[in-house]
Amino acid sequence: MSEYSLSASLEGHEDDVRGVIFPDTKFICSASRDATVRIWKLENPSPPKFDCSISSHGSAFINAITYVKPTSQYPEGLVVSGGKDTIIEVRKPGKAPEENAEGLLLGHSHNVCSLDVTPDGKHIISGSWDGSARVWSIGGWECETVLEGHSGSVWAVLAYDGETIITGCADKLIRVFTPAGKQLHTIRGTNDVVRALCKLPRKHSSQADFASASNDGIIRLWQLRGRQVAELHGHESFIYALASTPSGDIVSSGEDRTVRIWRDNACLQTITHPAISVWSIAVCAENGDIVSGASDRIVRVFTKSSERRADPQVIAAFEESVKSSSIPQQQVGEVNKEKLPGPEFLQQKSGTKEGQVVMIRQPDGSVTAHQWSVGGKEWVNVGTVVDAVGSSGKKKTHRGKDYDYVFDVDVEEGKPALKLPYNLSQNPYDAATKFVTDHELPGTYLEQVANFIITNTQGATIGQTQEQPAGADPWGTESRYRPGDAQSTSSYIPPPKATSKKAGVLPQKAYLSITTANLSMIEKKIGELNDQLVQEGFKDDALDAQSVNALKSVIKQLGNSKVTADAMKSGMQPILSIATRWPEGRRVPGLDLLRLLASATTSLAEYSDSVSGNNIITLLSTSGVFSDPDRPNNIMLAMRVLVNLFDTEKGRILMDKELATVTDILGGLPKVTGNKNLNIAIATLCINYSVLLTDDQRSHLPSSTDHGITLVNHPIAILSGATDSEEAYRAFVAAGTLLTLGEDVQAAATEIYGLNAALQQIEARFGEPRIKSVIAEIRNMLA
Repeated sequence: MSEYSLSASLEGHEDDVRGVIFPDTKFICSASRDATVRIWKLENPSPPKFDCSISSHGSAFINAITYVKPTSQYPEGLVVSGGKDTIIEVRKPGKAPEENAEGLLLGHSHNVCSLDVTPDGKHIISGSWDGSARVWSIGGWECETVLEGHSGSVWAVLAYDGETIITGCADKLIRVFTPAGKQLHTIRGTNDVVRALCKLPRKHSSQADFASASNDGIIRLWQLRGRQVAELHGHESFIYALASTPSGDIVSSGEDRTVRIWRDNACLQTITHPAISVWSIAVCAENGDIVSGASDRIVRVFTKSSERRADPQVIAAFEESVKSSSIPQQQVGEVNKEKLPGPEFLQQKSGTKEGQVVMIRQPDGSVTAHQWSVGGKEWVNVGTVVDAVGSSGKKKTHRGKDYDYVFDVDVEEGKPALKLPYNLSQNPYDAATKFVTDHELPGTYLEQVANFIITNTQGATIGQTQEQPAGADPWGTESRYRPGDAQSTSSYIPPPKATSKKAGVLPQKAYLSITTANLSMIEKKIGELNDQLVQEGFKDDALDAQSVNALKSVIKQLGNSKVTADAMKSGMQPILSIATRWPEGRRVPGLDLLRLLASATTSLAEYSDSVSGNNIITLLSTSGVFSDPDRPNNIMLAMRVLVNLFDTEKGRILMDKELATVTDILGGLPKVTGNKNLNIAIATLCINYSVLLTDDQRSHLPSSTDHGITLVNHPIAILSGATDSEEAYRAFVAAGTLLTLGEDVQAAATEIYGLNAALQQIEARFGEPRIKSVIAEIRNMLA
């Protein structure tokens, strides 16, 4: 089998490449978070060389791009792009960016995240965070139809044919429309946000008409009427893009750093990129070559043709960049170095499937990841697994990118510090030059900045922890480098031991729990309610003597702050029965016990129903406890169960795994007004998720941003009706911590969920210093 090899690496973008198209063999278009659309024209076919020009330069991130094929009216075709500024721009590819566009399509109220063109070239289809898809006329440049009914962001649109438009939504549903806006049917079956769609060739071997991909890492193949015919498993994280080749192979890319090629429901080839995310892919219909766009700002072309392969040194450089890249330990889970095989494994064992990954313990103590290539019949080194980078032991994030260091640089007294990002792979003088140029600083600073970088990163390598020099703080967390200060060229000046500046509360770093309780009152209430059930003839629902004794044992151990596994083994079912199966009006004491157990033991996090296999979150959700507006205390206590699960490591793992389920629970809660304790429980749950998502090991991941965008709505909603300062304060801490995930979350909070109005309302309503302080922190963050 002929495998894809690198054909070209196209560098020029200054931020993540979010969209790519491959209209024909002669040019490629790319869209980026650097607010540009670039045209890459083929100058030399073998080895391929491309000339880059900027076609469009917007004011904000550009996330989506598509192409209208040439017509008599537009012989060059048209490039269509859209993004954060909500405007869809239609432009001839040969026009300079300062020239007028052919059309500006206005109508979406938020980020445009997906675009497609109908096969007849008459309409553009768009999807947006505003929860709508739109049909636009080409030439008339007007919105003809709004495709409504979505209850989340429309992440994917597919103009299947002249009569059929398919959308993929954050509400986990696929919808099929006519261009006139009639919804033909809804396709259910995905377990997570639908992020990508692609049309499959007629008479595809799978008998499917199109494919979808979701945040659950699964590609699903569908017939138009909604019948699922296959699932493709292999991706280890979110899938962001899908395409099909002329031969019917499926191409996918995602957050696991890979592009994958599939045929007959099996992965044929895995192409690992030296990047966190491969955001986008496209296939050239003429020759089957693939183009990808990734978070390392590079557009790459891959081919099966030996004539179109890149020069050997270019391929070698790409392979080396993959080999030397860092893989966050979070992406591979817990790694026990002592149990990992050594390098000899790679010579003694073959892989069992394409893309299989093994971890190898190297003689120097580092851990490398190796991926099995079926075509090459070899293990390919795809990077080093790290939980530490450079001297600090952690990656730093700056403007959505990961760096080994982000230094604070004070240029002028009293002015905010400037950020100096640096990766160990960079030339210090290049980094210093870019810093000086970007901030329009005097050229005299160049040598000092470069020397400072060299001095404070000396000897640091990826995955290697360094001893911090005495008196120095090279990570910029306390003191700051000041150009012009001769003493600072070799080290930072340590901060004074005492300072009058009060530390802020954002971002929140510690998990919170709600564990106060009157155990004797809970035990007494359960006894009374159990007796009532017997007296009323519901003996089958009541607890028998053995169950009552088991429950009392658990309560006694809770009072002693130590609950044994044996006690939980016999006491779990009686407590679950009270909390989920007793009449709704009598569940409170059982839910209260679950709340305490979530914090005191891992048994609740480890629980799996013997019949259904449901965990505690699913069990609570399906019991109806979250859906009864007449029982707000049931909802509040069930929320506290979720809050307290964050108290144990296994509980945090479960809450992380079930984040989508919990998000659905929050989104489906009935409207309950004026219940302070319920709002505090919801705000505390959001705080704990914000701590999880902003952890240093995952805050840079796009998935954290996506979850942050969804979650930040809930604390802001609490603020709009807050009557108590504690619920307002906790809601602000949750929202403020989520805002530290970056501009996309901040934009959602202010432009969709009304954060600015909430800030004004609460500031006028409460005069407490802590409220004013956290509001000031949030405003500074948004400034």
